[in-house]
Amino acid sequence: MIGRRLRLGVGARYLTTAAVRRGDLAGAAEAFASAPRKTTADYNRLLAGYARSPGARLADARHLFGRIPHPDVVSYNTLLSCHFAGGDVRGARELFSAMPDRDVASWNTMVSGLSRNGAVGEARALFLAMPARNSVSWNAMVSGFASAGDMGMAEECFRDAPDKEDAVLWTAMVSGYMDAGDVDKATELFQEMPVRNLVSWNAMVAGYVKNSRTDDALMVFKTIVRDADVRPNESTLSSVLLGCSNLSALGFGRQVHQWCIKLPLSRRITVGTSLVSMYCKCGDLEGACKLFSEMRTRDVVAWNAMISGYAQHGHGQEAINLFEKMKAQGVKPNWITFVAVLTACIHTGFCDFGIQCFETMQEIYGVKPRADHYSCMVDLLCRAGLLERAVCLIRSMPFEPHPSAYGTLLAACRVYKNLEFAEFAAGKLIQQNSHNAGAYVQLANIYAAANQWAEVSRVRRWMKDNAVVKTPGYSWVEIKGVVHEFRSNDRLHPQLRLIHERLDWLEERMKAMGYAPDLDFVLHDVDESLKVQMLMRHSEKLAIAFGLISTAPGLTLRIFKNLRVCGDCHNAAKLISKIEDREIILRDTTRFHHFKGGHCSCGGYW
Repeated sequence: MIGRRLRLGVGARYLTTAAVRRGDLAGAAEAFASAPRKTTADYNRLLAGYARSPGARLADARHLFGRIPHPDVVSYNTLLSCHFAGGDVRGARELFSAMPDRDVASWNTMVSGLSRNGAVGEARALFLAMPARNSVSWNAMVSGFASAGDMGMAEECFRDAPDKEDAVLWTAMVSGYMDAGDVDKATELFQEMPVRNLVSWNAMVAGYVKNSRTDDALMVFKTIVRDADVRPNESTLSSVLLGCSNLSALGFGRQVHQWCIKLPLSRRITVGTSLVSMYCKCGDLEGACKLFSEMRTRDVVAWNAMISGYAQHGHGQEAINLFEKMKAQGVKPNWITFVAVLTACIHTGFCDFGIQCFETMQEIYGVKPRADHYSCMVDLLCRAGLLERAVCLIRSMPFEPHPSAYGTLLAACRVYKNLEFAEFAAGKLIQQNSHNAGAYVQLANIYAAANQWAEVSRVRRWMKDNAVVKTPGYSWVEIKGVVHEFRSNDRLHPQLRLIHERLDWLEERMKAMGYAPDLDFVLHDVDESLKVQMLMRHSEKLAIAFGLISTAPGLTLRIFKNLRVCGDCHNAAKLISKIEDREIILRDTTRFHHFKGGHCSCGGYW
């Protein structure tokens, strides 16, 4: 009998541990309950599972802790971690004060937990009071200062740390400098590291992407794959695929995908979702759909990525159909889902459905509207021409409207030629941020379209007085793995003569098809013939022409722009797609336009 009970106990411990490792807390609790005799170590195993669970099951952990006959220091330390994971800093302080015994792990948990929750000063006081420190203590303190943005104190702790070979310590500094935007210092530290691990390499990839140095991020990834003694993991791939998305580097993204297929990583939800998102953002919606359909399991993040992809490409009905399918499969929408669905409504004109979603999302799904949802609704109403209703919504928001809400209203005022609301929106944007170049530029554009050149000059003087610098517009296209960038009236590209020749030829053909330049998109008080010439040298048209002369007939062109596509370029792209018998996919800051046979996927609703 004793032997049987012993075997049952060992089996229960094994099952509890296995269930905790795979995140199956219900299975872990069931296995724990089946153990005939429970030791403190058995309680600690389940307690650790509660501490590691998403959001930390603090109430369950405290209840379990209260049932431990003789809790040891591990029990206290685990519950301490659970308090911090659940955001209960006050409870952690009280528990730490009440602990009968503390080891170095107890102090480290407090220092690390306080630092992560923004109490870095209190963490430092505890750190200085520690009876003994180890490498984890120093790492926690350096990470705490780095996370708080205090790189001066982080440097001081880093210099004082006794173990100069600790990769975690160096990585904390690299991440801190990347977060602070000091990429050169982070790179210098990385190159000086005596030893590196995968987390160190990941910090460089993620840091470069975060600081818009995507080319460098891709180079580091290539080095990891080719030369480093580590293998990329899910975090590496998510970062590098985000970099591909930001740079619209579809060719490299496909290479990463091929690399993933060779490893079991390709079956992970996070990697699959990152790939779906990359294909969507790089203009290959068909590739994203195929990959999404092949995913064995999908969480809400995966569904959101695909719904958002459909929305950005103007396939609003498909996005809504997928939203309905997601709900039918028992996946609960979150706030990001509703941003994606509202975006789909924006890009396809489903105003009534969008309003219905917004008004019922909290009541039916328990999702409280955020600033992003209100901004979407303002956009939806503005595109439907309901400017007055959009202004009423802005004024009724339960919090300070996001700048994008005012920006959307301002853009709509140009379309509907409403100076009163334009001045209101621009004034609010400038009040929020006097260096917001977009507010001044949009307002100047509206005055220019109304031929109020004196007002245009006033706005430009206003910009100069406030030292506002306009973000230059540019377009780019990837040809054979090389990204070619163009600005309006570009004078630098080596093939400019051939580009201009192709544009001149296209202009003749377009005019024969009824094309008339839309001079409202030339924002300068100059002669009409010069306006026409300036229009034909917009960055979108230069990128399209270069793509045409650089690729085989019939191939799809993918063009990207850092600002909204110009209305005249939109009209021209439709005609060029028909003349050249090509599909031209153009992504701007808000969506994709698929031009084919003289038509655009947006249906003119953009």
